[in-house]
Amino acid sequence: MKLAATIVGSIKADLQAEMRGIEKAVVAGVKEAGDGLKGSLRKQVVSAGLGTRLARTWRSRAYPNKGHDAASLVWSKAPQIIRTFDEGTVIRSKSGFWLAIPTPAAPKRGVGGKRITPANFPEHRFGPLRFVYRARGPSLLVVDSVRVSAKTGRVGRRTKGGAFTRTGRMKAGIATAVMFLLVPQVRMPKRLDVRRAAERWSRRLPSLIGRHMQSE
Repeated sequence: MKLAATIVGSIKADLQAEMRGIEKAVVAGVKEAGDGLKGSLRKQVVSAGLGTRLARTWRSRAYPNKGHDAASLVWSKAPQIIRTFDEGTVIRSKSGFWLAIPTPAAPKRGVGGKRITPANFPEHRFGPLRFVYRARGPSLLVVDSVRVSAKTGRVGRRTKGGAFTRTGRMKAGIATAVMFLLVPQVRMPKRLDVRRAAERWSRRLPSLIGRHMQSE
């Protein structure tokens, strides 16, 4: 009886040790998969030309199997931006019919230092915006009688006294500049594929767990 109890106890201890090894391998494999997915998504954002700042919004956190299955959570701190480029979202104006897209000629910041829009456009510097309807292509918001550099294309302050000389000729360097393109909506191009990256790391999970089991 003592021999049988010893054998049974030994087998039980071996099984428990084996289970602990499997649990550790699962936790390590799941964590590695989560970290790998985060890294892949960060590289994907950078490769899409969306910048390292957005790439760093991807985060991951591993949860060990204490009373539940091991898990890794991967998420972005800028989910709306990520979703826009992952799904190819259609963007429409929230406050009107037109969606205003600044051109390179428009200043980067408006009145108050905020991102430029028609509402905060610095008319004190460039003059009032003028609406130009076009049946084909986007309509425009332009400013008249502004100085435009022939070398850089930069738009300067609005000229005083109008755009024409007394003889009726256009003053040198004076032009009408397009500040905004007006469109009903814009479809953002699909530049990310979060699902594909997640599925790739999900398929790799068994081999990751197996590798950690072999190292135990």
